[in-house]
Amino acid sequence: MLGVPVRTWAMALQGLGGQPIEVQAVVLSGLPRVIVVGLPDVAIGEATDRIRAAFGALGKTLPPHRITLNLSPVDLPKHGAGFDLAMAVALLAVSGVIDSQVAERAVHIGELGLDGAVLPVRGVLPAVVAAREAGFSTVVVPRACATEAELVTGIRVVAVGSLHELARHYGADIEVPAPQRHELTQIVPPSPTCSPKDLADVLGMDDAVRALLIAAAGRHHLSMIGPPGSGKTMLAERLPGILPPLDAQAAVTVAALQSLCGIPIGTELNRTPPLQAPHHSATQVALVGGGSGNRINPGAISLASHGVLFLDEAPEFSRSVLDALRQPLESGEITIHRARASATYPANPLLVLAANPCPCGNADVPGAECSCAPSVRHRYLRRLSGPLLDRIDLQVRVVPPSVAAMRLAAAGSQGSVSTAIAAEQVLAARERAAARLSPLGFRVNAEIDAAALRRVELRPEPGASQPLDRALERGLITMRGYTRAQRTAWTIADLAGADRPNRDHISESLWFRTASRH
Repeated sequence: MLGVPVRTWAMALQGLGGQPIEVQAVVLSGLPRVIVVGLPDVAIGEATDRIRAAFGALGKTLPPHRITLNLSPVDLPKHGAGFDLAMAVALLAVSGVIDSQVAERAVHIGELGLDGAVLPVRGVLPAVVAAREAGFSTVVVPRACATEAELVTGIRVVAVGSLHELARHYGADIEVPAPQRHELTQIVPPSPTCSPKDLADVLGMDDAVRALLIAAAGRHHLSMIGPPGSGKTMLAERLPGILPPLDAQAAVTVAALQSLCGIPIGTELNRTPPLQAPHHSATQVALVGGGSGNRINPGAISLASHGVLFLDEAPEFSRSVLDALRQPLESGEITIHRARASATYPANPLLVLAANPCPCGNADVPGAECSCAPSVRHRYLRRLSGPLLDRIDLQVRVVPPSVAAMRLAAAGSQGSVSTAIAAEQVLAARERAAARLSPLGFRVNAEIDAAALRRVELRPEPGASQPLDRALERGLITMRGYTRAQRTAWTIADLAGADRPNRDHISESLWFRTASRH
């Protein structure tokens, strides 16, 4: 009917959040043409041609008049082909193919093929979460994204493979053709090809394993310095296995971030903490997020949230790239601004840095000859800025296993701590910390601020802080380092089952903080 608008709903993502978009369609007198208004990007502007072809495959034609599609609110930039399905549904309603009242009750997400197929898009999981939080009871998604959307509880998911199928679902008398090959394509994660890596494989590196336990128990950032082949990567790869499983909220957040990047999610939420290990040639956008135009993608620091961000060969990263991590690591989130849009993503990983002691890697290695001058060694490690290292709670020297340890490994002996045992110790320490910190609004020791550490209930034993006081007076640590060492001492106490840190716990914390200077 001329001049009578109909509407349905789509979803515009802003970071991990979403804004419902009202898709309005109206037929006006004028030359046949479809116009899209409301700050669409190029992909949305091209949707009219895809929709026209899909209507042809449906055996229908658009009204021979001027049709206006409005995406409201109009001041919010929209991007991507995920608006195709909502726009097509609005045109089906305004053309009288389906009931307009039925169309306005659901959110529609999906891209259209020229044959009417509903194709998968990125970000379905966070879009469904946003639709539920906005009060919608039904969301329509591509069939290839059905398992991802059904991970969200509290909202009805309707999965369709084609516009024909959706029109028939809404009551249209349309024959649904046989599914095409691309409609049957499912997004599934690859099957695991190897068993989880066990911490018991690590032999002869007691200090490094101890640092790993402390880092996992309190979510403290860790730096490892050692020659090539000493086991730094091996240690980092085993860290996610001793972290506590993700809770439901964290698992949904991790899955939503992966969905935004097109990473397969699977049929159930993965409770294993993620591990991100970008190459040292990664750009700042790849590490902290960004992108061109109004599409702002999460970076590795966000994809590693609630898990581990491992930067191997850390001095080889651009210094500006590494320094971009400083503020997100402190605040736990990152907000990326563009000219007409901004997006906020979580950025709370456990950061693990690994570095060789010098460019050739042989410095301080028994029996090896280092060809680097002292000034070259100093400059190499100084690529890691002081403010960044000040945010690292634990620093450990990783040395290759001794000959005796290698012989034990050849004889079939196992390490002293397995992943299962270490995970139990970490979980018990986390539970002690949570019971103490939850009334203060913290979850782990690494989150405690300086003001809270001055509270009576978070003070160490009398006289226990003397090693820290002396280190501060001698300039070995900064005030930020003083606070971080106190946090680490609480984690060491939690692992030991102590009520509060004593002098030994403080001394061990200080040793790990200044180990790179030993």
